[in-house]
Amino acid sequence: MPLLTRIRGPRDLDRLSPEELDRLAGEIRTFLVDAVSKTGGHLGPNLGVVELTIALHRVFESPKDKVLWDTGHQSYVHKLLTGRQDFSRLKMKGGLSGYPSQAESEHDVIENSHASTVLGWADGIAKANQLKKRDSHVVAVIGDGALTGGMAWEALNNIADAKDRPLVIVVNDNERSYAPTIGGLANHLATLRTTDGYERFLARTRDLLERTPVVGRPLYDTLHGAKKGLKDFIAPQGMFEDLGLKYVGPIDGHDIEALESALARAKRFGGPVIVHCLTEKGRGYQPALADEADRFHAVGKIHPDTGLPIASSGADWTSVFGDEMVKLGEEREDIVAITAAMLQPVGLDKFAKRFPERVYDVGIAEQHGAVSAAGLAHAGVHPVFAVYATFLNRAFDQVLMDVALHKCGVTFVLDRAGITGTDGASHNGMWDMSILQVVPGLRLAAPRDADQVRAQLREAVAVEDAPTVVRFSKGAVGPAVPAVGRVGGMDVLRESGTDAPDVLLVSVGALAPMCLEVAALLDRQGISTTVVDPRWVKPVDEAMAPLAEKHRVVVTVEDNSRVGGVGSAIAQALRDAGVDVPLRDFGIPPRFLDHASRAEVLAEIGLTAPDIARQVTGLVAKLDGRYERSTADAVDSVEPARD
Repeated sequence: MPLLTRIRGPRDLDRLSPEELDRLAGEIRTFLVDAVSKTGGHLGPNLGVVELTIALHRVFESPKDKVLWDTGHQSYVHKLLTGRQDFSRLKMKGGLSGYPSQAESEHDVIENSHASTVLGWADGIAKANQLKKRDSHVVAVIGDGALTGGMAWEALNNIADAKDRPLVIVVNDNERSYAPTIGGLANHLATLRTTDGYERFLARTRDLLERTPVVGRPLYDTLHGAKKGLKDFIAPQGMFEDLGLKYVGPIDGHDIEALESALARAKRFGGPVIVHCLTEKGRGYQPALADEADRFHAVGKIHPDTGLPIASSGADWTSVFGDEMVKLGEEREDIVAITAAMLQPVGLDKFAKRFPERVYDVGIAEQHGAVSAAGLAHAGVHPVFAVYATFLNRAFDQVLMDVALHKCGVTFVLDRAGITGTDGASHNGMWDMSILQVVPGLRLAAPRDADQVRAQLREAVAVEDAPTVVRFSKGAVGPAVPAVGRVGGMDVLRESGTDAPDVLLVSVGALAPMCLEVAALLDRQGISTTVVDPRWVKPVDEAMAPLAEKHRVVVTVEDNSRVGGVGSAIAQALRDAGVDVPLRDFGIPPRFLDHASRAEVLAEIGLTAPDIARQVTGLVAKLDGRYERSTADAVDSVEPARD
């Protein structure tokens, strides 16, 4: 009987012998490769933390002791050891989340997937434990990549201030976040990895000197008293100890016995301790180890034996952007690229290969990346900062006060904008078109297809006196959606075919095919519709109000929060212009959305062609002062637009 099937909770690990623990680690790796290859998910990070997770749950008593993960994509093993072994619907609707989830288990705490937050969480929980006199521990597991984020160091500064407040910080050091970790901290950790530790040096010295008559013991005491300088010389972990943090390590992160010993010592210490563990991302799976780019950080469905993808989805939004960046780089020497530890995921790997001296990986430090971009622009180059839409939230103040206030020509490219689906609430890029509306001078483009990504990226980098934003979706990019005309700066995607049209349908970004489907459904009901793509959604095009005035109803459809989004901006523009036309805005409701496929999420929130057509038909009927038959017969037989 496999050992893994006997593990229903962390305390089941206590009965296992060292040999059985090693066998369990092997079973877990086999399980992960088999399960994740069928569903997709974060494979490499979890293969690297198997022994570490086992040791954590043997030394600490979850859920009484809180084990926190930064980020939670490395929590699959934790899920397995806390009774969640059905991975058949991982990241799918109704299945396990790809991150910790309080709804799934009392063993989970932090659900968000934004890095560098765990130490702040741990600091707060440890303070509460102290206030309430709880006899429990807090363990924060943070990757070396997440340690490049400024929030982590703000938290360390506060944690170190309380010498008697128990808190264990486990640095999971695999030299990578997505790709190899960069920067001064990475260099420091590399030094620690390759230096014979102070503790072992001091132990050998003590053994030698205690056998030396007369002067041996006094000399040892002198050396021990000078440990600060000696430690910096032997192993430069002084950076942590200067903060007042006890340092243990480096520890072999795949040696369960060594890990348990180090964690037990840290648990007994009674104050803040850093346990530095060396792990190997993708361990035990050769295809992952051979993937130098990111060690199978995140994979789709793959063949478990080879690691090769089962199917190709064709060109995606990210690759279209990446290819166009290379062309721009060849045309303009002043264009540089910035990434926050995500060179390959945001499509800048080709640009980096072609122009390595013009790429800056700032680590998981979006705030610094935005400010550095302002400096680059001020000094005469044009930075393109490519980042997931959800992660730009972290740099809002810098976009506002450093880039926009100083009228810096910086282009932000937002990947994974809108509903992303399977990675859950904190990965959906559903806030950017709302929060950026308040930034003076900022211009925001939402391309509808690959051709528009190329065109609007070029338009964006031509702006040198204000920040520009280009946002696009996740996954495969569909066929081109041609324009049939132009009004102002807006593309007309469908003419109404009448001099007195009913509906002006404003289609934002990748939802253009669905909006054209809405127009076709409305046409069946005798409702004439003009479909326009604003292209640049901020500022609102000056031609919008005059065009809206020619219609009876304005409908906006966006892959963004309805609160403060494009629909709200257009409504305000119409009011300012004195255009009294009803407006109905469709978008994402202001709530956190559970993981599911993009199509399933869109259906759940009513952002499908039949749902929108049904509501618009009802609105037009009210304007007519009549309530005609339901549009159900016309629209129910039509499948929603496919993702």
